[in-house]
Amino acid sequence: MANNSKPAFNRQESWRYKRVKPAWRRARGVTSKIRKEESGWPAKVKVGYGTAAATRGLHPRGLQERLIHRLAELEGLDPKIHIIRISARVGERKRLALLDQIRHRNFHIANPGKEEGKPVTTEEPVTGEASSSKETQTQSKPIEIEEETEESAEPETMEESAKDETNEEEEEK
Repeated sequence: MANNSKPAFNRQESWRYKRVKPAWRRARGVTSKIRKEESGWPAKVKVGYGTAAATRGLHPRGLQERLIHRLAELEGLDPKIHIIRISARVGERKRLALLDQIRHRNFHIANPGKEEGKPVTTEEPVTGEASSSKETQTQSKPIEIEEETEESAEPETMEESAKDETNEEEEEK
C-alpha cells in the first residue's frame, strides 16, 4: 500500500447529531450517500484499507505488547521482540519492583507512569513562645521550596512584590 494514511471512518451523520456517536456503523439507507460512495462524503470501510499482516496488532514501535501482573511473567520474554505493559491492577509497591526489574532487563515499557517521587519533607519544630496551639505544632516544609525562595530574591511581578511587602510587615509585628 503506497499511502499508509486511513480516513477516520466516522459513522454517518455523527458530525450532525450529538446522540449519534462517531463509532463506525455500516450505512444501510436506500439514499445514503456514504453507502453509494458519492464524492464529497466520508469514505466507506473496505477491505483495501487493512494493514499488512506482518504489522497487524503490533505496538507502534513494531514490538509485541505483553500485559504483566507479576515478575514471573517476565520469564521467556525477549526485549527485542516484546514491549511490556504493566497491569493497572498492580499496586505501587509491586509496580516499583516490576519497573526496576524490567529496566534491568532492558525492556521497553508502554506505561511507565510518572517517575517523579513524592517531595522530601523535613519536620522542624517552631521555636518561640508557646502562646497558641498553632505555634506548638511542627511544620513540614519541602526542602525544594526553601531552596527556590533563596535563589529567587526578586519578585517577578508587581503582585508578588506587593505580597512580599505585606508578608514582611506581618513578620515585623
